[in-house]
Amino acid sequence: MYPKPKPKKFDPLRYLAGYFDTVEVNSTFYRPASPEAARKWAERVKENDRFRFALKLWRRFTHEREAAFTREEIDAVRAGLDPIAEAGRLGVVLLQFPWSFRNDEANREWLRDVASAFHAYPLAVEVRHVSWNDPAFYAELAERGMGFVNVDQPLFRNSIKPSARATSGIGYVRVHGRNYRDWFRKAAGRDERYDYLYTAKELEPWADRTRELAGEPGVTDVYVVNNNHFRGQAVANAAMLQSQVTGGKAKVPTPLFETYSEVLQPFAEPAPP
Repeated sequence: MYPKPKPKKFDPLRYLAGYFDTVEVNSTFYRPASPEAARKWAERVKENDRFRFALKLWRRFTHEREAAFTREEIDAVRAGLDPIAEAGRLGVVLLQFPWSFRNDEANREWLRDVASAFHAYPLAVEVRHVSWNDPAFYAELAERGMGFVNVDQPLFRNSIKPSARATSGIGYVRVHGRNYRDWFRKAAGRDERYDYLYTAKELEPWADRTRELAGEPGVTDVYVVNNNHFRGQAVANAAMLQSQVTGGKAKVPTPLFETYSEVLQPFAEPAPP
């Protein structure tokens, strides 16, 4: 989707901010951002006044739960969040929990501890197991002012189902793809697991849910993120969803339009050079 050849000093973040109003940052899942890097991120999107970051919380707080986290680990994350928040560019912090995170007392307590550690930031929680489809859980999220992430994923017996639920001022949708073959295959890598291109028909219900979220009382911002990232498929599907939600044609980079013209033609047009 990037121009070829890339111009000298090409900045992919600034480039994306010319087409979309958010980017979900994945690198902060693997390690906290440094304050210097965070300040530069905020600077690089300054040309888009609407742009807000969605930042994944470090996996130490969502996936590495064998031992209690420390004050130093909390401070390391906060050091990377604060410059973006101070620049007015922090939209939401995503707490992405894995399938193995089931609704039991130990995990509820863990989630409460994480929420308390980062209560100063706008938080949204993604859970994937159906055990969390519990009115008490949604009520607690609302009480704490935390958003709920509505997910599209391959539906197995214990998968949490698609929804349009808001528990805070933030509505959040994450569209992961429907690669049933590789979703739980142990040998599958990240690119294989999320290799999926949605059809327009598959996305239509999510456009409806997005509009429903935007109409919920108290909801001020709705984030829609495509995670089927392999070979730019996420960007193509995001443009399609944007068009389905707004009713207008999305502007997309010419290389992306040429690659996915068959699915993009009704929903997007190449942006002028």
